[in-house]
Amino acid sequence: MSEQLKLIVEQLNKDPFRKNFNLITFDSLEPMHLLQILNDVLAEVDPKHAIDIREEMPEQTAKRMCALLGMLKYKPPGNQSDLSGFRQGLVVGSKPAVHPILHWLLQRVPELKKRAYLARFLVKLDVPAEFLADDVIGDTYHQYEELVEGFKTNHKECEQLRTSGFSTAEIRRDIGAMEEEKGPLIKRVERLKKRVESVSNHQQMLEQARQLRVEKKREEHLAHQKQEQKNQLFQAQQRLQRLQQQLKDMRHAAADASPDSLMKRLEEEIKINSYMVSEKLPKELEVLKRTVQYLQKVASEPAMGHGDLLELRDKIKGVDMQINHLIEKKMMRSDPIDDKLTLYRQQASIIIRKKEAKAEELQEAREELAAAERELTHRTSQALASNGEEVVRGDELKRLVVKLRSKGTVYKKKRQEIAELKAEYGVLQRTEEILKQRHEAVQEKLQTMEAEKGISGYSNTQEELERVSAIKSELDEKKGRTLDDMSEMVKQLNSMIVEKKSALAPIIKELRSLRQQCQVLNQEHEEKKSQYESCGAGLESNRSKLEQEVKALREETAQEENRYHYINCKSEITEMQIQRAAEEMKAYVSSDVQERKRAIREVYMKNIAEQELLGKKLREKQKMVRESHSANMEQMKMWQDLEQLMECKRQCFIKVQNEASVGQVIQEGGEDRLVL
Repeated sequence: MSEQLKLIVEQLNKDPFRKNFNLITFDSLEPMHLLQILNDVLAEVDPKHAIDIREEMPEQTAKRMCALLGMLKYKPPGNQSDLSGFRQGLVVGSKPAVHPILHWLLQRVPELKKRAYLARFLVKLDVPAEFLADDVIGDTYHQYEELVEGFKTNHKECEQLRTSGFSTAEIRRDIGAMEEEKGPLIKRVERLKKRVESVSNHQQMLEQARQLRVEKKREEHLAHQKQEQKNQLFQAQQRLQRLQQQLKDMRHAAADASPDSLMKRLEEEIKINSYMVSEKLPKELEVLKRTVQYLQKVASEPAMGHGDLLELRDKIKGVDMQINHLIEKKMMRSDPIDDKLTLYRQQASIIIRKKEAKAEELQEAREELAAAERELTHRTSQALASNGEEVVRGDELKRLVVKLRSKGTVYKKKRQEIAELKAEYGVLQRTEEILKQRHEAVQEKLQTMEAEKGISGYSNTQEELERVSAIKSELDEKKGRTLDDMSEMVKQLNSMIVEKKSALAPIIKELRSLRQQCQVLNQEHEEKKSQYESCGAGLESNRSKLEQEVKALREETAQEENRYHYINCKSEITEMQIQRAAEEMKAYVSSDVQERKRAIREVYMKNIAEQELLGKKLREKQKMVRESHSANMEQMKMWQDLEQLMECKRQCFIKVQNEASVGQVIQEGGEDRLVL
């Protein structure tokens, strides 16, 4: 803050302000005076603001200053929530709001002058859209935009001319040098003319030389034109080759492509993009929001001391112990064999992780592709700028992409068939629901009609009889058809049973012994499993304890390091203060008068003496005002009485004049009546 004040005072004491401030006088300024200084600095940037702030309301002053600062792209310190406080501080002229503005303005006055000058012409007028619908207003606004663009180009040309390095002095020197060279050249030309005039046909020879010079210039122009046409021909040939190669690649790609495959490819891209938009990007955005909220919460909390850190560490240890205890309980109670959903959960989590990994790979691939395209565009532009020739793109990459896409058509085709079957299943299911609803409506209507006729339940009974008769007829037919089949099937089954028994007899004998071994192994497995789980739980608890100890030791190490750095900083500050005090003492006891004047004690004593002298003068002035107060008040009262007396005389004079005019009018009216 002291460095900031030093810079402000330093700049205000220079041209064009010349305020003659020091740190004490500037820091003791009243809010109104401080705002006037800020307005003077803004007036130096933009002369339109050269006014006295006492002549306008504080809200208007703050609004005007905020508009100019916004145009100059000044960013207030703090976040967006502090803007209202910043405006309020600007209204009342508080130091925390005005000092940073002065510090920012005084560092870059020439740059801000230029920005304010350009803003008068480049900040466009805000015209509502409904007014632009009018033809006259629209044409006028279009001309206004064209003039703004013209001003931009003219200003750029002016800046280029200013920074081009040419000055009037250099141009004058060049003109003087050319004038000096002009004299010898004129003399040489005169000598040559005299020498040529002695030749008989010198006019014809001069004409021939002039024609030769013209023809040489024409030959150079034609050679240059020929070279340009060769370059254009070479570029056209290269462009033709590239276009032919692209046409060949596109035909090759379109040979295996069809509307169905293109639609499938587009649907696949749409699915990928929808997954990115609906699932992946919202998750990442939510994670970032939570991180920002957490950081804002951490930043808004007050600074924590050593006791708070110890309390939080104890809480973390307690929560970790509870978590480990709950994990041990869960491991003791849970049985993986009974949990049938564990496998599906694991598979689902694996699929989700794979999906997220593929989405991240796709995002990285897209970013790499975009970066490669940007680099290719940049290098192409560089090559065009340097050589004037276009660069042939890598068509091999396109061929590989087409090949990979052709290989993926089979997979996409199968997925499309599955999607079509699912869509057809949905349509059929919806059709079934509609038919059921219609059938229920018809049944309800039929039941109402039967109730009206007095034969309720007739249709149901009839349908039941028809169904039973149909079932009976089908069973009779099946009985007749399957009697012979059943007899043959029984014979075949008996023969097959005999064959299977004979084949399975040795396997059954082996199976009995294997079952016994399996029971023994299952018992052993259960014992080993219980031992493993108990050992694992113990190791996990030991590991968590060790992790907690390591974490506590790391935190303690970090605290000790912070304390070490803090003590080092304090010691350096103390050394600097001691050194400063020694320098002050040395300057104070020095025999040199100038060095003693530079001591802080002498400066402060000088400022105190100045302030005491100023206070003494003000007290004398106050005494004079008090002494002359009564006399001045009497004189003021006499002037007020005199003013009241003159006002009374003026009223009387006006009244007399009015009465005289009325009498004259009455007299004139009487004379008129006498005449009549």
